Amino acid sequence: MTAGPRYESPLGTRYASPAMQRLWSPQHRAGVWRRLWLALAEAERALGLPIPDEALAQMGAHLDDADLARVREYEARFRHDVMAHIHHFGDQAPAARGSLHLGATSAFVTDNADLIVSRDALTLVLGRLLATMHTLGAFAARYGDLPTVAYTHFQPAQLTTVGKRATLWLQDFLFDARAVAQLISTLPFRGCKGTTGTQASYLDLFSGDHAKVRELDRRVSQTFGFAHAVAVSGQTYTRKIDSWMLDALGGVAQSAAKFSTDLRLLQHEGEVLEPAEQEQIGSSAMPYKRNPMRAERIGSLSRHILSQQASAHHTAATQWLERTLDDSAVRRLAIPEAFLAADAVLVLCRNVGAGLEVVEPVVRRNVERVMPFMATERWLMLGVRAGGDRQALHEIIRRHAWAVSDAVAAGGPNDLLDRLAGEPAFEAVGTVALRRELDPARYAGRAPEQVREFLDGPLAEALADLARFDHAEDASVTV
Repeated sequence: MTAGPRYESPLGTRYASPAMQRLWSPQHRAGVWRRLWLALAEAERALGLPIPDEALAQMGAHLDDADLARVREYEARFRHDVMAHIHHFGDQAPAARGSLHLGATSAFVTDNADLIVSRDALTLVLGRLLATMHTLGAFAARYGDLPTVAYTHFQPAQLTTVGKRATLWLQDFLFDARAVAQLISTLPFRGCKGTTGTQASYLDLFSGDHAKVRELDRRVSQTFGFAHAVAVSGQTYTRKIDSWMLDALGGVAQSAAKFSTDLRLLQHEGEVLEPAEQEQIGSSAMPYKRNPMRAERIGSLSRHILSQQASAHHTAATQWLERTLDDSAVRRLAIPEAFLAADAVLVLCRNVGAGLEVVEPVVRRNVERVMPFMATERWLMLGVRAGGDRQALHEIIRRHAWAVSDAVAAGGPNDLLDRLAGEPAFEAVGTVALRRELDPARYAGRAPEQVREFLDGPLAEALADLARFDHAEDASVTV
């Protein structure tokens, strides 16, 4: 029977990088399962079980050539994915039939493989994070001294600098990188725990020798680079580990969504624009539009990651006793999709960060539009020092400021300085002194210094500390 059209996940066809897709591919998973079976057999033989040389040789010769079509045929018969793979591996390595999967339960390959792939995927995510941090760090350094309007409640507040705002994004990503690195270094293996986690099958194989069972667990874990296995388990490792991983990815999503939302607001103001291709179309109906589509995609995919995070929480909370299978289907969806989406989000973040366009004339114009309001407190102090009555001066400034606000809202100029200069109460201050207080650099506080201190301090320290992870592949995806 010829298969008809099938659904394909956009995460695989549009968004995630080839590197992340490969990690979660059925072919790669089959290879990891086979390496687990080989490592188990090698450790069992080293500890005294009579496993033939030919069995190990045949298993080693067929680690990466699983025929997934043949596996699907077996699964259609047995209705069991692990047994389908065992039968197919046995066909290719017949000398290993008697020792393949010896003492193990399905979770030996499914859970341990999930941890191996997840650790590799976390490493790729961390590399992506570091690449994004490098990019935003360069942006922050370039614009560390450029004053811009800071907003609270999306209303003009005091001034900051364009680079200082970028350090806020950077700090969030830095926290994420630290969390992901910590998770990679502490992620435990399930190891060899048997059907309900008691290791009874392995104890039988080794004739009651507890030391050999412990050593088997240690050796197999060490083979795959894990410092330790979970101390105890049911049939599966605790699903809280999945929750930890998706919490880390959820943290990335939170940071990326904040970054993308800020960019969308700034693009609306015309101050900072995301990169756009020469022939990029913003709207099928409105040819003039330049939409922040990449920032919007970051926000959209981040929302998807956060929904998967909740799925992991619910799964961890609803497991029964030593095992229940209601975790299986949801984990097949939630874990890979969270990683694929996080990968896509960070590829976008790096791409956007590297191509950000700061429209400096607009930034300066927006600063100039609000500067007279920013200067009112200093003008008030100047008037008092020149002998004026503080309360009377305050009322004059308030009355003119409100009138100017209405005029600016209607499209008029901000002529607050001229209005105050014409007031008798400010004659003793003088126009020159009033105008001197309109220098934006005097209103950004320590923002330029904070940028340099952050880049040379926390960011540089984190990048140096995590440099061993800074090897993410260039993403060959369309963004």
